Amino acid sequence: MKASILSLIKNQTKGIAVLIDPDKFKEKEPLITFIKKINSAVPDFIFIGGSTVSRIDFNQCVALVKSNSKIPIVIFPGASHQLHKDADAVLFLSLLSGRNPDFLIGHHIQAVDELMEMEIEVLPCAYLLIEGGKTSAVQYVTQTAPIPVDQINMIRKTALAGKFQGKKIIYLDAGSGAKNCISAEIINSVSDLGLPVIIGGGIRSIEGINIAHKAGANIVVIGNKIEDDIEFLKALEQFNKMKALEILGSN
Repeated sequence: MKASILSLIKNQTKGIAVLIDPDKFKEKEPLITFIKKINSAVPDFIFIGGSTVSRIDFNQCVALVKSNSKIPIVIFPGASHQLHKDADAVLFLSLLSGRNPDFLIGHHIQAVDELMEMEIEVLPCAYLLIEGGKTSAVQYVTQTAPIPVDQINMIRKTALAGKFQGKKIIYLDAGSGAKNCISAEIINSVSDLGLPVIIGGGIRSIEGINIAHKAGANIVVIGNKIEDDIEFLKALEQFNKMKALEILGSN
């Protein structure tokens, strides 16, 4: 029996997801080349989504990833139209750090009819935008303010409220192209709540990945770093080879 995406996420201790923003890959050939390079790095997941992606570009991206990779596809949606039957799962994000009803429940209502027609796993997710040192696309599009990095108790309470609402995952995001990544102290503050933790935004090194994992992140998402430096995929490939050896050694 095929394992659920949620169980795969829960079981990760050094998980890596590569984020593809379809808005940055409108042409097929560059995207296919990029996917093949991602395959060589063997991340645990490919996340697909963006804040301003059109349906046409989104659909093309998911279809091409599906036909050129065996890595599980998880939709990281920026709007209700970012859905596709070829994905394995969708992060059903509620932006709990903000108070914009469209991103708390509005887009979700718009998506449910289409989701009901698809056989993809729906993952209820508490999504918290954390101050990352610059105005992110998420902040601009949602018209919400991130939680300041010094408000660690508020971050924890917000994540805990999400758990009490029935969310299955906590996602802390500093935003695309963030100057500063989520600190180990912030990650640690939510890592004991009994839900898997995903961290994104601003991580640019293997050292940063290791720090996030040691603080309690199940999955670290890498996006902009790879767009800026495609060679970083080789570092991720080596990271995942070492992880595989550690798993073999523990067995």
